[in-house]
Formats: sequence, C-alpha cells, structure tokens
Amino acid sequence: MPLLAVHDLRKSYPSSGAAAGGTIPVVDVPAFALAAGEQRALRGESGSGKTTFLHLIAGILAPDSGRIELDGRDVATLGEAARDRLRAETLGYIFQTFNLLQGHSVLENVELGMAFGRGVDRARAEALLRRVGLGERLHHFPRQLSTGQQQRVAVARALANHPKLVLADEPTGNLDARNSREALALIREVCRENGAALLLVSHDEAVLAQFETVQDFRTLNRAAPQT
Repeated sequence: MPLLAVHDLRKSYPSSGAAAGGTIPVVDVPAFALAAGEQRALRGESGSGKTTFLHLIAGILAPDSGRIELDGRDVATLGEAARDRLRAETLGYIFQTFNLLQGHSVLENVELGMAFGRGVDRARAEALLRRVGLGERLHHFPRQLSTGQQQRVAVARALANHPKLVLADEPTGNLDARNSREALALIREVCRENGAALLLVSHDEAVLAQFETVQDFRTLNRAAPQT
C-alpha cells in the first residue's frame, strides 16, 4: 500500500466576470501515488494547480470529490479536528514564504509546530536546528536571520513531528542559486535521515534536475492548461 494515494480528486473555484455563477476547475487528478520514503518532484508552472493539489493533500483545503488516502486514512472524510491531528502527526509542510512567526525565536518556531502534534520535545527541536546549521541561532528571531537561514528553520519545523510525508511548495523560490542548491540538498538529506517521503513542486528546472524522479503536473491534472 502506498503512503499516499489519490483517486478522482477534483477541486473547482467560483468564477468571476462574464462567467460569474459558474466554477473553474483547478484540480482534476484521476490517480496519483507516492511510496513511503520516496522523493519525487512535480513540474508545474504558475496557475497549473500544483499548490492547490498540495493543499488538498495536506487537508488545508477540502476537495469537491475524490479520495486522498494518507497512511491508510482518507483525509477527505475526516472531521476538522481529526484532519488537523492527522496533518500535525503525519505531514510536514515547507512553504515558499516560510511562514515563520516573527515574534518568536527560532527554537520557539519549531516548538510551536510540535505543539500541534505529539507535544513539545525541546531536545529534538534543538537537535534538528543544530542539524540544519542553526545551533548558534536558537534564540534569534527570524528577522535576525538571512533568507537562507529562515528557510532552514522552516525545514527543521517541517521535520519536528516525525512526519511520514513532507510537502514542499517552491521551497527555494526566494533563494539565490547557491542557497537554492544547498537548501534543496539539505531538505532531501534530512528527509532521508528521518525516513520521510518528499513531494516537491517547482517550475525551476535547476531544482527539478536534482531529482531522479520528476513528473509533469500537466500529465496528472486534467484541469491544468495545456501548452
């Protein structure tokens, strides 16, 4: 059984303008699967629906129809509390904009992520931050860090709750070429060390070239614009 299996997943948004009252299909994925420990990249341009796809997998958005089976449970059928718990205990998410809490220290950002899962484990939080090269920055605030360092905090936070799957949405989009290469290598290595599968979406060919398995999201998503 795959760690993640998607079946007939659909999501539309209300249309505007001349087509007001209708809907615009954004995601229409008949089938997708990812094995435990697998690392795969999805190629997708802006507007292809790739971020919506990740948000559906994570339970941030509810699908219009279809099934999302994560670690043997159908995310789409869970109530809000159960979905939040499954997300906290099974998923890690690395956002392009990092989504760090500016009023909290580096260590607190990681610990707060733990609070929604199995509980705060300061020793693990500190160990993860040391692993990503921030052992001397535990009590710094995000504004005191470089963009690359903030991204490393986001990586540590995503791995804090021992997730089985890490989702990464253009995680190097705000980094220069050198920091992008280093950050991606770090993400992949830390995922391997923690036994987590990785599903990354990007439009950057330099990022995609570092993956052994790359899939074009347009071949999965029947709602994506075809070029």
